Amino acid sequence: MPHALLVLALSAFAIGTTEFVIMGLLPEVAGDLGVSIPGAGWLVTGYALGVAIGAPFMALVTASWPRRAALLALMGIFIGGNLFCALAGDYQMLMLARVITALCHGAFFGIGSVVAASLVPANRRASAVALMFTGLTLANVLGVPLGTALGQYAGWRSTFWAVTLIGIVTLVGLWRVLPKAEPAGKPDLRGEIRALGSAGLWLALSSTVLFSASMFALFTYIAPLLGEVTGLSPGGITWTLLLIGLGLTLGNVLGGRLADWHLRTTLLGVFAAMALVSTLFAWTSRAPIPAELTLFLWATATFAAVPALQVNVVAFGRSAPNLVSTLNIGAFNLGNALGAWIGGLVIAEGFGLTRVPLAAAVLAVLALLATLLTFSTHNPEPALVLND
Repeated sequence: MPHALLVLALSAFAIGTTEFVIMGLLPEVAGDLGVSIPGAGWLVTGYALGVAIGAPFMALVTASWPRRAALLALMGIFIGGNLFCALAGDYQMLMLARVITALCHGAFFGIGSVVAASLVPANRRASAVALMFTGLTLANVLGVPLGTALGQYAGWRSTFWAVTLIGIVTLVGLWRVLPKAEPAGKPDLRGEIRALGSAGLWLALSSTVLFSASMFALFTYIAPLLGEVTGLSPGGITWTLLLIGLGLTLGNVLGGRLADWHLRTTLLGVFAAMALVSTLFAWTSRAPIPAELTLFLWATATFAAVPALQVNVVAFGRSAPNLVSTLNIGAFNLGNALGAWIGGLVIAEGFGLTRVPLAAAVLAVLALLATLLTFSTHNPEPALVLND
């Protein structure tokens, strides 16, 4: 694998850390800025909306740019946004800084995954994308706990200073190792917009939304479920989250290799596994060891879909890879919000925490059906998906 892939993975690690670490720092942020915990929680929502709205906008702005220049500019926005977070004097400034930081998120992952795929032979593209997204999974395994610990020890601003420093290191790395030559046939703005007329593309994006909704319907409420149903202590929940992070990392790597073998089969198999394991967790959640084993399997199965879904949308929108890859990141975040809302609705309607995994299973089945419809009615570009 080229060195550029490792730098792209480090970039994903930095972006993933700044997105998720705020969840562990909500008490410190709320106390320092004089807002409630729910008020501080809007910093998470603000970031997600910034990604969803900013992703297509930034993709269109950078559509005619060389991809190397686009990634460098987006990482510059990331550095500036985190620096703004570290210096924010009040809640409003911090919210604005979070939204600014989020603007780079979708476009960076979208363009970065296209660059990652272009660095390797066609039969290793999904593995290359998976390696880049390994940085995102490691952000959950290492970046978030370490960033939370740093913020609790030295103040929440120190975490954003640290992420800013990582961003600077990443910017230098991208400048040094990204190929300067652009691939032939770089799309123009009109070509990017024309690609949005593909019905297959929108079906592929719907699979991403439903997948992410299934994942986050369960993941959003995993801590209260483990505490109230499984009976784990706060320390036990922390270790279980680490186990989930390891499963996410393993699934990401396996998913890349499986998608290189056969994209359609991988997606259908993963969604079926998600539905099965989520249903199983509704019963195993009542005992610690079965619950943790089930969650490890769930995490492995779940993140096996990520590189496959990213390659999937490019296969259906190959004439505009930058834009469609970026839209896919926006679809992930839209599914994040949808899943969290559905899981919360299940709880609010009085069905109980143990019914949340069943809701996740239903969403996984819908993702499977959307994928079946996609491949039965449309064919992806054979030049990209050689085995389908």
